[in-house]
Amino acid sequence: MSRFTTAILALVAIAFTSCDTTQKATTPEVPQLPLDQRLTSETVTRAAIESHIAYLASDEMAGRDTPSDELNIAARYLSTNLMRYGVKPVPGNDGYFQRVPMNQTVPATEGKITIGDEVLEINKDFVMLRGDNMDMTADMVFVNRGAEEDYADIEVSGKIAVALCGFEGQESPQQWFFAARDKRAIAEEKGAAALVEVYNNTQLPFNFLIQFLSQPRTSLDDGSGTTFPHLWMSTSNETAVKAVQESTPSGGIMLAGYESNEILTYNVVGMIEGTDPALKDEYIIYSAHYDHVGIGRPVEGDSIYNGARDNAVGSTTVLLAAENIAKYPTRRSALLIFFTGEEKGLLGSSYYADNPLIPLDKVMYCFNSDNAGYNDTSRASIIGLTRTTAQPIIEKACTTFGLDAMEDAAPEQNLFDRSDNVNFAAKGVPAPTYSLGYTGFDDAINKYYHQPADDPQSLDYNYLEKFFKSYIYSARMIANHDTKLFWVEGDKYYDVGKELYGMD
Repeated sequence: MSRFTTAILALVAIAFTSCDTTQKATTPEVPQLPLDQRLTSETVTRAAIESHIAYLASDEMAGRDTPSDELNIAARYLSTNLMRYGVKPVPGNDGYFQRVPMNQTVPATEGKITIGDEVLEINKDFVMLRGDNMDMTADMVFVNRGAEEDYADIEVSGKIAVALCGFEGQESPQQWFFAARDKRAIAEEKGAAALVEVYNNTQLPFNFLIQFLSQPRTSLDDGSGTTFPHLWMSTSNETAVKAVQESTPSGGIMLAGYESNEILTYNVVGMIEGTDPALKDEYIIYSAHYDHVGIGRPVEGDSIYNGARDNAVGSTTVLLAAENIAKYPTRRSALLIFFTGEEKGLLGSSYYADNPLIPLDKVMYCFNSDNAGYNDTSRASIIGLTRTTAQPIIEKACTTFGLDAMEDAAPEQNLFDRSDNVNFAAKGVPAPTYSLGYTGFDDAINKYYHQPADDPQSLDYNYLEKFFKSYIYSARMIANHDTKLFWVEGDKYYDVGKELYGMD
């Protein structure tokens, strides 16, 4: 080796040594990300997001109406993916499917209520909530709100009970619909021949109510076999309303043209066992409804209401959570539920809450996902965010992935009571709904909400990637939290939650 070569090699060695020293001195140490954050990013991919939404909201799925063959195909798609991820059926259930018995009915096309000399016409002065073809005469008796205590010292056996809609303190039509089943059961138990409620609410004028309730509809089959008559009458005939409130007039009900058929639909349910021996008997529900409104009135030649936002996005939220938690299980067990019949009145979740596959006192939290649309891609809207102690967890998850977690920006829409979460909240389970970001219900929302335009091509997938990651990071932190998360003290469901969990 020449002296020149030796000198060159020495210079090269010095140069590399110098570079290495400089690199070590100037390269900062990379901080380690929180484990749940890293695991979240391991499974959420743009390809998975697009493929799930494209399938569930395709034209071929015909809007996933309840009931329909397409809804059953969607259920099979969801269950197959759960199986592929390694999610197990709940022991004792029929695979991944929970049977939800329903009735599909055609309301009476002819009918009248007589109150003394006054005659009320169906789909003009009154509407049919429930019943059968009939022709009865009976005295009518006013029972205030029709609560249990309102029947004290009042004899209604064989009579038509007349009540104001809803229970005391309830003001919204949605609350009145939910109260209807309980009020009907009370009236029937007291021996009444029928229940007629007096409806007067400017939030939903009676003519709009007629449009909805005069159409064929789907409802839960409670298994009783009863068709106890239950009607809502307007206040348009003041003489009739006054007569029934101030006296006990003779009356009658005639209904004709009613039809009813039994149908069967399915909630899709799977579970992932937790890793912590002390916590795995506690469950977190991750839920969304997978139905939509089917085929309807054409808009610019398109009659398929695809339901990409509402609620293929929500279903994809739960699918992605299932994939992530199955691969990287959390300390608490996971219960993944896709509900049927949400668009028909929260039917699937109502049935599940009354017939849980896992006892509800073992369910610590329900993290529901449902959407109308979005008009702000800088946020995620969590309906009920400030109502549970998980608020800082959800806020952290959203911030981590570039979003702001915001409470419901449209309280006038009463959205907390319009999605499946409310059926769990009513039992005491803390249950917010995770939704796409909105600042209010404006034209940007209404353009897609229950419209044919709500198809997969109209979505912002860069935003959705942040949205899904925020949900899953929240889910992981909720499931791995050292202590139980609960309602904020003073919330309307705080006391029923304490009763559910046996808290002092």
